Amino acid sequence: MTSTEKSSRLPQHIAIIMDGNGRWARARMLPRYVGHREGVKAVKAIVEACRNKGIRALTLFAFSSENWRRPRDEVGLLMDLFIRTLKKEIEALHRNAIRVRFIGDRDAFPEGLRELMTEAEEKTRANTAMDLVIAANYGGKWDITRALQVIARRVAAGEIKPDDITPDMIGGEIALEDLPEPDLFIRTGGEQRISNFLLWQLAYTELYFTDVLWPAFNEHALDEALQSFASRQRRFGRTGDQVEQLKGA
Repeated sequence: MTSTEKSSRLPQHIAIIMDGNGRWARARMLPRYVGHREGVKAVKAIVEACRNKGIRALTLFAFSSENWRRPRDEVGLLMDLFIRTLKKEIEALHRNAIRVRFIGDRDAFPEGLRELMTEAEEKTRANTAMDLVIAANYGGKWDITRALQVIARRVAAGEIKPDDITPDMIGGEIALEDLPEPDLFIRTGGEQRISNFLLWQLAYTELYFTDVLWPAFNEHALDEALQSFASRQRRFGRTGDQVEQLKGA
């Protein structure tokens, strides 16, 4: 297989639910916080691996809108870890020409964290090597609801009619509308569900589930996911024969 053929089998955009930090720590009789700290190390390794492999975009589910239900102490520790990690890593991400972006409702976060998020986005805005998207206080239902609210205001203002609304119009208001939709979704930790993550964007995404807990997810585990992706035939509603004919055209 040529290098061009290999690159064509790589996903342009990978989305990951990083699950299993707490279970990783519990299995070692360690506090859950240690699992989250080790999970940050895994994030660094996977971001570097994706950039080196030529992946154009990586979206990580860092904190869901449902995670506020966790014990208050754990949420506080997660916020502290989030702030310290941003402060520590933003320069390295910038040096590697990685553009950092955040999606989700920021209003619930402390002011200091919101300022850091904005600072990271502004500092890396012109970088082109890879988009790193952090989903924080994000939910797929929130994302779609927000998009529909924008469109509903246009209807109320008389700018458009209800019959003018199309999937493309809704998609244009959804988070990440300027990026290709994820080709590959990975969830670590053994659970096999999407958990309100990128519900609109994952419509035709290839799903990959692994029992590996997130702190143990390394480049080798990523390569296994990429090999699984490369072996699949993506049909987008067509038959397998049609896909093969299009390849030969």
